[in-house]
Amino acid sequence: MSGHSKWSSIKHKKAAADAARGKLFTKAIKEITVAARLGGGDMDSNPRLRDAVARGRAVNMPKDNIEKAIKKGTGELPGVVYEEIIYEGYGPAGTALYIETTTDNRNRTVAEIRNLLSKNGGNLGENGSVAWMFERKGLFYFAKEKFDEEELTLAALEAGAEDVLEDDTNFEVISGVTEFEQVKNDLIAAGLNFDHAEIAMIPQNTVKLDEKDARAMLKVMNALDDHDDVQNVWSNFDIDEEILAVLDQ
Repeated sequence: MSGHSKWSSIKHKKAAADAARGKLFTKAIKEITVAARLGGGDMDSNPRLRDAVARGRAVNMPKDNIEKAIKKGTGELPGVVYEEIIYEGYGPAGTALYIETTTDNRNRTVAEIRNLLSKNGGNLGENGSVAWMFERKGLFYFAKEKFDEEELTLAALEAGAEDVLEDDTNFEVISGVTEFEQVKNDLIAAGLNFDHAEIAMIPQNTVKLDEKDARAMLKVMNALDDHDDVQNVWSNFDIDEEILAVLDQ
């Protein structure tokens, strides 16, 4: 694994703004419904549901909405049946795109994703065309100003994490997928409260983008991220912090 997901870091920074304008509300409902359908409505025995509910609470979803979404997933209430579909493709400069969606109409979703990519210099690929470029890992974010790097690294490794990376604002603790829940529990028990945790697709190698391609790439990623059916989008691009600072202005 060569490095962290640059988009994970960027998306983490803009999560507060997304929550403020309610962009994550619908996505959280879908994820809660699917998690309950696949693993049952008991959060104690369904880690995915537990994480989905936490995601809903993070965007101020009312308790009644959460409970209804769970019951729709378990079949206790009638509701829309969602399916999970993975799309793979390419963005500007040959970057890889791994797109996780939850939809009630796959024909609509694939048409909209294809159109979105074609308008922004990308295209859909075949199944398996880019998945091999990524590893599925647990990912925990810690704000750098709140933690000592050596202390966090030691505690994370003792908890079973594989690595600790950093960007300009965060430490990122990496774990295996099967170890994710245990690492999470051990970090919390050690008093190391992370800002966010998720199962992520980490690129094994990255494509460095210049300012022009970086602008185009962020346009694609933001458009995909804003699509109601897209739960997560991962890419293997990298942008120097100096260029990113210019784009943020």
